[in-house]
Amino acid sequence: MFPARVLRHVLAALALALFAHAAGATRPDSIRIGLSGPFTGGSSPMGISMREGARIAAAEINAHGGVLGRPLELVERDDEARNERGTLIAVELLQREHVVAVLGIVNTGVALASQHHYQEARVPMITAVATGSIVTRQFLPPEHSDNFIFRVSASDSLQAAMIVEDAVVRRRFNRLAIFHDATNYGLLGRLDLQNALERRGLRPVAVERFQLRQIDMTEQLARARNAGAQAILTYGIGPELAQIANGMARMGWSVPIIGSWTLAMSNFIDNAGPNAEGARMPQTFIQEATSPRQRAFLDNWRRMTGTERIPVPPAAAQGYDAMLLLAAAIRQAGTTDGDRIRDALENLRNPVEGVIMTYDRPFSRDSHETFTAPQQLFMGEVRNGQVVFAYDEDRRRAARP
Repeated sequence: MFPARVLRHVLAALALALFAHAAGATRPDSIRIGLSGPFTGGSSPMGISMREGARIAAAEINAHGGVLGRPLELVERDDEARNERGTLIAVELLQREHVVAVLGIVNTGVALASQHHYQEARVPMITAVATGSIVTRQFLPPEHSDNFIFRVSASDSLQAAMIVEDAVVRRRFNRLAIFHDATNYGLLGRLDLQNALERRGLRPVAVERFQLRQIDMTEQLARARNAGAQAILTYGIGPELAQIANGMARMGWSVPIIGSWTLAMSNFIDNAGPNAEGARMPQTFIQEATSPRQRAFLDNWRRMTGTERIPVPPAAAQGYDAMLLLAAAIRQAGTTDGDRIRDALENLRNPVEGVIMTYDRPFSRDSHETFTAPQQLFMGEVRNGQVVFAYDEDRRRAARP
């Protein structure tokens, strides 16, 4: 826990940053960082959590003198989870706001539609939430000399492997149905799940697609039940995932739901209520203080947001850690030049103590992923309306320094 004096400075810095953002003020000596994500709509629990995590990190950094003697200023934009709006925001942040780096982006489709603008402008972009496996692979050599896209979240290829391991190895299911939404996120996630099943010598007994805002899953669920599915593997976001769980309850069909990290979204847990219980998902962070650093983060979350609950804890922690990594890179680069920041990210000399882990050279020229193995993740489970560790061994592992 931080001393009271430090916390007062942090709170004062946050209040100043929020006032400046609300007033549209720009400090001429500030380092301007773009921050984009869905702060309204169905994906907003992820976007708001990520934004608040980044705000907390920026306030802490500013309370300790900023970076290169200059305060960090977050330039925030709501992309509404819309691909076309994400593209417009990228152009605005670069051409009008003149940001030196960007973090955020929650939806894979928005990332794929917009991040080429950052790449072409040679401005580093740290994806703090979007998990599509292709996100960091769009601009690889030899087609591109340098890649400016980094990530602090678990890719879908890692998550799919973990989902299938839980279903097939740990729980010994071999008849599995895949339910996915019609977005890029859902379509690419479905492929990752199918590939992970194929590596285990299995094929899904049913593959069902649904639309955003679809409220009746009866036909898809009936087909999966008739195919003898022992569990449902999901790739979608909270509201539609809740419709799946509620539809199963109405049918009187009770099989486990195991899916991507979005099963931790508050609008899945709240909308599904008791029908969310037992759902399992990979997580980078679970809202349980297993270290002093995590306890300090959760204390600051409560103080700065006025709430106990984090809508999507991994998104908050990833936003926080992404901000710390970016600040460390700017500090090491000694400049806000995009090429120098990218080079520093790929060659961070000093470990960065984050909420999720201590990052020791997390990136390299060949890998822009902080998470590279399923063993770095934990399996979460909804119990009594909150996400907890599904396995005690994961809790013990999380508590290790």
